[in-house]
Amino acid sequence: MTILQVLQLSKRFGGLQAVDEVSFSLRQGMIKAVIGPNGAGKTTLFNLIAGMLAPTGGEIRFQGRAIQGMRPFRIAGLGIARTFQNIKMFTGMTALENVMVGRHSQSKSGFLASMLHTSGCRSEERAIRVRALELLDFLGIADCADTLATNLAFGQQRAVEMARALAMEPSLLLLDEPAAGLNIYETAEIGRLIVRIRELGITVLLVEHDMSLVMDISDEIVVLSFGQKIAEDIPTVIQQDPEVIKVYLGE
Repeated sequence: MTILQVLQLSKRFGGLQAVDEVSFSLRQGMIKAVIGPNGAGKTTLFNLIAGMLAPTGGEIRFQGRAIQGMRPFRIAGLGIARTFQNIKMFTGMTALENVMVGRHSQSKSGFLASMLHTSGCRSEERAIRVRALELLDFLGIADCADTLATNLAFGQQRAVEMARALAMEPSLLLLDEPAAGLNIYETAEIGRLIVRIRELGITVLLVEHDMSLVMDISDEIVVLSFGQKIAEDIPTVIQQDPEVIKVYLGE
């Protein structure tokens, strides 16, 4: 089953064509990577899918529904979660509290119930806390639950951000450079976590510069250059593609 379709998607910023009629699809349950040199349009593509930007042209279909131009919170509510290239944490909150925030889209208690702190609201908050702890344990950082986010190591912050995205119970997870700033051991651990996330039935689309990670965990790879798609195939084919080699290594 195809979960995501990107059809002739374009984004122009004045005279700059950041994404130029890019098309690809993503089947449910797979890990697909988007790679390319700096300035290739990778993060812009993610921002278009997540609703952070409105496209100049083209279409994005999630589970058969057109979502281009929707507000980000609407897209998140449909089942698309994301992380960011530069980690976005609530630094005054603990790791646990950061993950609990991710359950907001799943909560039912409204403003009045929260203000009055009703029994239903308290029960829901306990359930949210339990689920957040389960996710921290799943990602191997349960012992950091009560640590302020600002005091976490960089790799731990990455894991907390992933746990917060998973707290939304997404069908599709967008990971924007999950290995950025990590050492070789942390990168290997992130790779293992991404595979475990896929085993939960969650489809993963990631942007990443670490080619070892990409080749190890991806089912398929899309290659962008100057906003255009120049290749799309399985990792072993991409590694030998002359156009991809030229883009990365020169003539």
